[in-house]
Amino acid sequence: MAKKEEPIVSCSFCGRSKKDAKVLVAGIDGHICDTCAEQALQIVQQELKLITTDFKKGGFNLKNKPKEIVDFLNQYVIGQEEAKKVLAVAVYNHYKRLNQKRDDDVEIEKSNILLIGSTGTGKTLLAKSIAKFLQVPFAIVDATVFTEAGYVGEDVESILSRLLQVSNYDVDAAEKGIIYIDEVDKIARKGDNPSITRDVSGEGVQQGLLKLLEGSEVLVPPQGGRKHPDQKMVKVNTHNILFICAGAFEGIEKIIGQRLNTNIVGFKKDANENELKKDNLLRHIAPSDIKKFGLIPELIGRLPVSVHLNPLDKTALKSILTEPKNALVKQYKKLFSIENIELSFEDAAIDFIVEKALEYKLGARGLRSICEAIMTDAMYEMPSQKGIKELVVTKEFAQTNFEKNHKLNVDAA
Repeated sequence: MAKKEEPIVSCSFCGRSKKDAKVLVAGIDGHICDTCAEQALQIVQQELKLITTDFKKGGFNLKNKPKEIVDFLNQYVIGQEEAKKVLAVAVYNHYKRLNQKRDDDVEIEKSNILLIGSTGTGKTLLAKSIAKFLQVPFAIVDATVFTEAGYVGEDVESILSRLLQVSNYDVDAAEKGIIYIDEVDKIARKGDNPSITRDVSGEGVQQGLLKLLEGSEVLVPPQGGRKHPDQKMVKVNTHNILFICAGAFEGIEKIIGQRLNTNIVGFKKDANENELKKDNLLRHIAPSDIKKFGLIPELIGRLPVSVHLNPLDKTALKSILTEPKNALVKQYKKLFSIENIELSFEDAAIDFIVEKALEYKLGARGLRSICEAIMTDAMYEMPSQKGIKELVVTKEFAQTNFEKNHKLNVDAA
């Protein structure tokens, strides 16, 4: 009886036979060789990456439009629809600017961004999410550490040192990155009029920051400056770096209210109406209000895109706890699932956490500390207890543990 011939196996993409390929991977209805697999990987990486390999040369993949940027932000940031829209447009236009062909005399100017909103409203999260979407070097700095040159503290040039560090000292990549400067309101000068006395952490820092924002070549100490005075300096051009400045600007509502002749202090017949007006004042913010708060006009002019963030209400805080990809509830469920314990939260417990966050006026940032106070004892005890497969967080459980651990923290303070 004649020997039955084996079917010829070949790559379903290029047709290369098994003997001609180094590796032939079998699938359900086909095969793929090592060469086609490598090419497929390159195609997938090229499609998924929003910044192409040509980005360092000045190119940018503009396939992702502002609406798609907002769709991505919606996965991580709850609410703040207007802020998302303004940010998406500003960032998209910034990288269109980097991608423009210089075939005429029209030069698109850089649009740095100013985020204004009370603590815990999502300023830092918005900036982080934007950078994650764009896959560009991203550095966060705190403006409160900077002082005028020659005084104790950091020089503003150290901002660029941090961007270089996260870029693995690739200057080309750093020069197209994003820098997020938090607490920028803390470098406001002490009064609306220039002071004849030294303001080493106010106007002097603003003047130093100005040259970075407007675009200039800066000699940067890679390791951070004053601690290593002998290190070789690196030249960084800030012309294409996008700066996002943010701050709570505590008290600016009063300045806006005075300009709008709105009484935001005192009593009215309808207290709820008065509170609503106060909450909505930021949407009427103008450059003159920011100037009166203490930022110099030159710096305000270098931050042409101004975005205000709305205070978070109960509904928004509840959504933040449960809905985003990295929601706190999902994080705790993941932590307990590693111990093979199924964790769940009753609605009443969620409401309790939200009410406490509103009470302490810490916004979304306060949710974490409240959850930690509630869950610490369970996370300490349950990994050592055998046979426990489920934990349901009720309102009573949340209230008891919060009051216990919160009291301990208060006593320790």
